[in-house]
Amino acid sequence: MAEKFSLSKFFGMNDDYDEDYQDDPVPVAKPAPAAPSRPVDSRKVVAMHSAKPNTSHIAICEPRIYSDAKSIAKQITAGDAVIVNFARVDETQAQRIVDFLNGTAYAVGGEIQRIGEQIFLCAPHNFEVSGDVAANLGTQFKQ
Repeated sequence: MAEKFSLSKFFGMNDDYDEDYQDDPVPVAKPAPAAPSRPVDSRKVVAMHSAKPNTSHIAICEPRIYSDAKSIAKQITAGDAVIVNFARVDETQAQRIVDFLNGTAYAVGGEIQRIGEQIFLCAPHNFEVSGDVAANLGTQFKQ
């Protein structure tokens, strides 16, 4: 007579074990040979966009209208020093631009200094400005 169909037998999940079945010991895996190690680089990772991280930049600007102060302020906030010549701007516009740039320099931890009669240097925090040209302006032009 035919044997009864069982899903557990069909998938090999029956409780009847073959007598010739033996537990084979699990082979111990041998450790893989150590891969040759790369030399460790202790330097810090540098971003790709900063090809020359130690390069400083000084821009020279000659504004003609008050709205030119915005482009000068962008350069200061980007970390560049800017020399501004107010020769082509009337006195009231120049004063407004100086006030605006003074606020910008203060916001980035920098400074603004007068280096000529109508010339100012706006330097961000990463520039060190030494000397006092403004004190010598009066004596320089009287000689």
